[in-house]
Amino acid sequence: MDAKQFTVDEGIMTKEVKRPHVVILGAGASLAAFPNGERNGRRLPVIKNFVAIVGLANLLANHGISPPYDDFEGIYSDIATKPGQGDLQTEIERIINDYFSELALPDEPTIYDHLILSLRRKDVIATFNWDPFLWQAAARNYHFGGAPCLLFLHGNVAISYCPKCKLVLAKRQYCNKCGGGLKASPLLYPVKEKNYQTDDAIAGHWRTLRRALGKAWAVTFFGYGAPKTDVEAVRLLKEGWGNVNDRNLEETEIIDIRDEDDLVTTWSPFIHTHHYQIQSNFYDSLLAKHPRRSCEALWARLMECQFLNDSMFPRNASFGELYAWLKPKLDEESG
Repeated sequence: MDAKQFTVDEGIMTKEVKRPHVVILGAGASLAAFPNGERNGRRLPVIKNFVAIVGLANLLANHGISPPYDDFEGIYSDIATKPGQGDLQTEIERIINDYFSELALPDEPTIYDHLILSLRRKDVIATFNWDPFLWQAAARNYHFGGAPCLLFLHGNVAISYCPKCKLVLAKRQYCNKCGGGLKASPLLYPVKEKNYQTDDAIAGHWRTLRRALGKAWAVTFFGYGAPKTDVEAVRLLKEGWGNVNDRNLEETEIIDIRDEDDLVTTWSPFIHTHHYQIQSNFYDSLLAKHPRRSCEALWARLMECQFLNDSMFPRNASFGELYAWLKPKLDEESG
């Protein structure tokens, strides 16, 4: 008897899993998308080269702060909690906001576009990143199949928030619903005092993520290192996922270039025995191999013991070609 298979056609027709696939993004996701810089050649920083790439070295040196600058979060925390450093703190925040606000997607499809298109409205993407790429990708693909729920866990240069309407909107001055003024969420928190409950918008996004993690059939950590300095974030993620011994059916996926043993140690609170997979490339992930059907593919493999036939994104396709390739799945979703 031939082994049962989850075929490409079944990947189109099957859409029964209602539980979400939750994707959590860190700085490594943007670096993977743009290793040589974004549309205008601006590089994406990580914590060790943050000061150099964003252009803070001269400012820090002029205020008597000497290298090394490989722990920007620690440097900022010292400045923010030291009396008399308010002007320096404000200038650092301005430079960072200006740098990230000028980042832009290229005209052709990117990893961020593929990520948006790989998920359905029931799914969730939560990002720690300040860059505007997730918002930009969702906006330019929204006409084709909508977008998953987007959550911004650490502020973002692309969005603003209406306190009255409780809406997240593209960054501008006024709410298009009530006409009231909009506010931006903070980007920076002192390491020793990170409290995601002090800003209403960010606190709301964390509540939504915790609920989504509790319901999730799969969770993917893409380029997020769970830094030891961000104890509060890791604590909230663990609370959402719950006791790992109760997640004996769900799958954890990690997309990262770090050593596998290191990654397994980092994410052990989210891994039940063998229910995990590690990929160094987005295009080897569940999302890219089974776009819009990642949860169904997992169900077929884990619960029905079927072999999976991959249905991978055409990586170099134009937007028109991508939409044409995905249209049969979209038609089935709306049917």
